[in-house]
Formats: sequence, C-alpha cells, structure tokens
Amino acid sequence: MLKQKTGVVLTTDLEGLTLFRRGKVRDVYDLGEALLIVSTDRISCFDVVLGCGIPGKGRVLTGLSLFWFDYLKDTVPHHFITADVSRYPAEAKKYASVLEGRSMLVKKTKPLPVECIVRGYLSGSGWKEYERSGFVCGVKLPPGLKESDKLPGGPIFTPSTKEDKGHDINVSQQYVEGLLGEETTCSLKEMSIAVYQKAAGYALEKGIIIADTKFEFGLDAGRVILIDEVLTPDSSRFWPLDEYAPGGPQPSFDKQFVRDYLESLSWSKNPPAPALPSEIVEKTAQKYNEAYRRITARDLKGAHGVL
Repeated sequence: MLKQKTGVVLTTDLEGLTLFRRGKVRDVYDLGEALLIVSTDRISCFDVVLGCGIPGKGRVLTGLSLFWFDYLKDTVPHHFITADVSRYPAEAKKYASVLEGRSMLVKKTKPLPVECIVRGYLSGSGWKEYERSGFVCGVKLPPGLKESDKLPGGPIFTPSTKEDKGHDINVSQQYVEGLLGEETTCSLKEMSIAVYQKAAGYALEKGIIIADTKFEFGLDAGRVILIDEVLTPDSSRFWPLDEYAPGGPQPSFDKQFVRDYLESLSWSKNPPAPALPSEIVEKTAQKYNEAYRRITARDLKGAHGVL
C-alpha cells in the first residue's frame, strides 16, 4: 500500500483505487467524478526523479497549495474541491492515515500541454538565456541586467513545454498561440501574471521574494482553470527578502538548494540521479518547512506532530 524509506513516503499503491497517473512527485487516482492527488516525498531536479525523498515534503506541497487556493479563490478559478478526508468517497476514506495532510480531491479537467511560467526576477534558465541573447522565451529585456535583478518592466510570461519524459523546453508566447490559439494563450498569460502578482505581494509582507513560479491550467467544461499544485517550493523560487543581493545566485527556501548541489557534481542530468547526502536531505527539509511557516504563519502538522 505504501512504499517508505527512512521516514519518507516514496510511492503509494492504494488497493481498490484506480491509479490515473504517477507523476514525478504526485500519485493521482481516478475516483470517477473527481481525481485524488497524493503528494509523496519524492523530489525531482532537472526533470529527473531522485532515488531518495525529502521528509515531510508532500505535506508542505499540499499545505501550501491549500493555503494559496484559498487565498486566490477570488482571483482565479481552480480545481480544488476538498482536503477533508472525511468528505472523500468511501473507497478512499479507509486510507485516511496515508492521505491526511498530503492529499486533495480535485475536479477532473483536460490539462493544457504547457507550463505557464511567470518571472519577476532574472534567474535560472531565464538568466542563462538572457546572457546568451538578451531575450527570455522571446521577450526582449533591457541590456545590462545582473543575475537575480528584478525585471524593470514587471513580471513576464515565459512558457515551456510539458514533457512526460525528459526536459521541458522553454518556448515563446507565439509558440503557445500556435498550439492553443491566441484567445486561450491570452487567458493563460493574464491569469498567470495576475496570480503571480497577488501572491508575490503577499509573500513580500512575509519576508519572501517569489522570484518566479510555474502554473498549470486545464479546461473545465471549456473554461480555463488553475490545476495541479500552486506556489510551492517545488514550482517556485522563494528568496529571503532580508538577504536579497542581486548580482549572483540567492539563498532560497526551495529545491534550488538541491539543484545547486547536483550542479557541483559531474552529472549529465539524465537518469539515474546521484544519491543525496543526508545533510543535503535534512537541510532541504528545513528549507521547505521554513517556506511553509513564513507564508502561512503556522507550523506544519505531520503524522507525528509538528515537523
């Protein structure tokens, strides 16, 4: 039913429930009229799932997504139904001990085949592309920007492909228009930037810069809605405001810490991924928990108390 390793949940296998898909981090079950998303403690970097897990990570992803879905409910329609296991269908309730705190019931949608990335600061692959060309995903930026600078013209929409296997590829807005049409692409851009701006403003009050983030959207009876997780340390760069110093990489409360460690190795970024030392695993868990505490102003309750 549950594959655990040194206190982390790596895989769920809920007998009697239909597995819809097993993603890089989440196991998704088909409950008929709805989907059940279970966030494991798996971690992926450079689109490769690592062999270890991060203790409590699935609870952080779920807890933060629940917070943001509630905070953003008047800004964008989304797929969240409930995370109250007592309201789940009967066939799922019997797994309450597994599902509590790391799952949510959501609407079924037709996922759109793009990652909707919004960048408010110049970092990661965006910085590398800017260094080469002065552009990021087809968007021309002013010359002379430094790594981690805040973008002077405001946040930009820089989509990518969504690959089931291998690495996602940065693309232009025009590419998305060719794939989904101008109207849908315009909706994705407007909704993505609106969500980013509202969340980024809130996070600043809590001492966190959201440098960039990625969203996923789906069609619900023809209407575009926000799906999957939202504004977590897996899908966003969270920087401590009081340590922000443009001109290089920033300290962070997200999986960039793991990426930086992996970048220090001679690894091709193809499977299998190197094992993480215990100190890297522990520090990553601390960073994820700190992001949750700062944003929600609450401690995260785990299966055995406060994490």
